[in-house]
Amino acid sequence: MKHKILFAFILPIFFVSCDPAAFNKFVKDLNVPLSNEQIASGLKEALNLGVDNSVSFLSADGGYYNSIYKVLLPEEARKVTDKLQVIPGFSNVEEEVVKRINLAAEDAAKKAGPIFGNAIKSMTFNDVMNVLMGEKNAATSYLHDKTYQNLYGDFKPVIVGSLNKFGALDYWADAVNTYNKLPFIKPLNPDLADYVAGKSLEGLFSLVEKKELGIRSDLSQRTSDLLKKVFAKQD
Repeated sequence: MKHKILFAFILPIFFVSCDPAAFNKFVKDLNVPLSNEQIASGLKEALNLGVDNSVSFLSADGGYYNSIYKVLLPEEARKVTDKLQVIPGFSNVEEEVVKRINLAAEDAAKKAGPIFGNAIKSMTFNDVMNVLMGEKNAATSYLHDKTYQNLYGDFKPVIVGSLNKFGALDYWADAVNTYNKLPFIKPLNPDLADYVAGKSLEGLFSLVEKKELGIRSDLSQRTSDLLKKVFAKQD
């Protein structure tokens, strides 16, 4: 106990003798609680960091296709590809479609940043505190509630454009039309763009949640003093 008291007495003297400004900062950091504005800024910084990293990752070449977020064909579509493998020109139909839909997803992911950014900017202090002190995925849940419809509304047209850009819709239409001509099958016409948009967003929110968990649980991912101070409150 005596050593603790002595340390508490000597430490300020050491700071003053070496650098009065450093001592003042030391006292300020110890005694002044974070303002509401600082807490809000820190939480929003964390959200922007997670979103920016997620969008950058998934919108890069191979962001979806070469990752665990790869968009695969729906089960119904595999009925088509399985049947077509023996038909000339369609032996590799599944992999070809998968490549093209993931290129479309990567193309569309670039649209997500500004939509997330607007949702983060509009957060109230109550929103901030509910997220900060909430469950480990509270930020992701908040962003999902606030942005999903807007994201889907922006994503689907881009997905359609991207699928067309990479020839996926025409390729898929040819595959489905060929499949529908086969005997003893039930004709199929799945909405490929709707499916790809939904799976693309599912992957995006999954990665955002992973980034959120990292900042909440891994001190090394709190890359600024403000992040460290704000998330110390939830610790």
